[in-house]
Amino acid sequence: MSNYNHAVINTLYGKFEIIGSPKGIRSVKKLQENKALTTTIPECLQACATQLVEYFAGKRTTFDIQPDWEGASPFNIKVWKALLEVPYGRTTSHGALAEKIGSPKGFQAVGLANKHNPIAIIVPCHRCIGKNGDLTGYFYGLEMKRALLQMENPKSFGLQGSLF
Repeated sequence: MSNYNHAVINTLYGKFEIIGSPKGIRSVKKLQENKALTTTIPECLQACATQLVEYFAGKRTTFDIQPDWEGASPFNIKVWKALLEVPYGRTTSHGALAEKIGSPKGFQAVGLANKHNPIAIIVPCHRCIGKNGDLTGYFYGLEMKRALLQMENPKSFGLQGSLF
């Protein structure tokens, strides 16, 4: 990815690395390691950086970002485009996404596409939950998934205390 620009930004939910070019955003990922923040964000990444900070601050519900999915499979792109249609504060299931894209038995493949989503948060794979309402795997962990869903819809995803 040498032809791509990189930026590391800080948000209320931790550090994120953005990779992209004037063609579009290639990757957004939460960093586990301690990388230095970018002092001057490349112009082609500035809108993405600003919109992520606004989203995490609760000031943005949609993104206006051009994705760069070059090299991804047509199936994955179809899944990611369907995820872009899941509104802020709402959820869907792998099965419902599979139905939506015309692969009614492809819920496991949808799950794999979510797992390989390179543009986390912006392509909201965190909004995909189990068909019974359970939180299912998320590459940043279920705590992050719960936090994002709670931020987007506190009435439906509030923290539940112990019943006993």
